[in-house]
Amino acid sequence: MTTMQDTAAPTPSDDDRRRLRRELRHRRRELSPRQRREASERLCRRLRRLPELQRARRVALYLPNDGEIDPTRLIDWLERRGCRVYLPVLKPLCDNQLWFVHYHAGTPMVANRYGIPEPETRHGAHRARRTPTWALDLILLPLVGFDEQGQRIGMGGGFYDRTLAFTRRPGPRPRLIGLAHDCQRVARLPAAPWDVPLDAIVSDARLIRP
Repeated sequence: MTTMQDTAAPTPSDDDRRRLRRELRHRRRELSPRQRREASERLCRRLRRLPELQRARRVALYLPNDGEIDPTRLIDWLERRGCRVYLPVLKPLCDNQLWFVHYHAGTPMVANRYGIPEPETRHGAHRARRTPTWALDLILLPLVGFDEQGQRIGMGGGFYDRTLAFTRRPGPRPRLIGLAHDCQRVARLPAAPWDVPLDAIVSDARLIRP
């Protein structure tokens, strides 16, 4: 994959973050289908070697959208190991928060308001399949950008930050690993006080443990 020049954002203003998101989303959308496929294969090979993933029994991941790197190649491998796989679902009647619902090949899916497929949650069907976020072992979440210090930037909706704010407090919590194409790496990212720290960031080319 072609390596793009690192970019720095000098201050943590909202305008800086918006501009940086646009640039980094453009980078990943510029990747060809073959580059995305090969990057996702390299990513999944790295992830399968992680002790956190080898130990986990309840793992949440995401369906890729807008050029995001694809972790779904892990699903069969996880299920063969006896893991339960969960997908994020936009929590109804609640601003920018997520549920995590058990997913398998036969799970009924619907498009959410962003057009992203998620498990069907109407008619109470989700209740038996939903698990409390604190009870997950591991969450793999998509990033828009990251740096070598482990700072990251997301899409700006705050879904994961609001949902995972409890991880700042003592108590049970999942391990949090951010995923991205390596071309989304920048020299330095502005930190925001609401950003929930990650335990690791994995791209197709590197592993960063803040």
